[in-house]
Amino acid sequence: MRKLLSLLTAALILSFSTFNVALAEQKIAIVDITAVVKNSTQVQALKKEQTAQMKELEKWLQNAKTNVEKQPTKEAKEKMLNKYNDEFKKKKEVVTANYQNKLNAIDKSISDAIAQQAKLKGYDMVITKGMVLYGGDDITLDVQNALNKQSTSTSSKTTAKKRR
Repeated sequence: MRKLLSLLTAALILSFSTFNVALAEQKIAIVDITAVVKNSTQVQALKKEQTAQMKELEKWLQNAKTNVEKQPTKEAKEKMLNKYNDEFKKKKEVVTANYQNKLNAIDKSISDAIAQQAKLKGYDMVITKGMVLYGGDDITLDVQNALNKQSTSTSSKTTAKKRR
């Protein structure tokens, strides 16, 4: 029984040391996701677009309110209010779905840029900066630059297509 326990202990120690050696040989990068998102031109453009859409929706609501108040009877006001409420729900759903789709696309482009930079620089693993107390090479600026280049080239292509 003692031999079996000694053998298991030796095997456990050997496996931990092998794991540590394998981990030590890996090249690890870190990325500050918050900084990448904050400085992303794609995110800034989406925020600007969302703000413009909300202002447009507010203007539409003011016009709807004015039209409802102009109605001569209570029944007419209620009927028009219900119509505008239904229309508002549809408009809001479209704006929300559009925003979510664009947000998902931005999230994918950020993930792709991180993976691209990691592969380009030969990293085996990328960890978010908030999870690391010490160590790793910070590739945040490289990811930001790649994203902004990608965003610039995408907007140039879109502009060229619109001109045709």
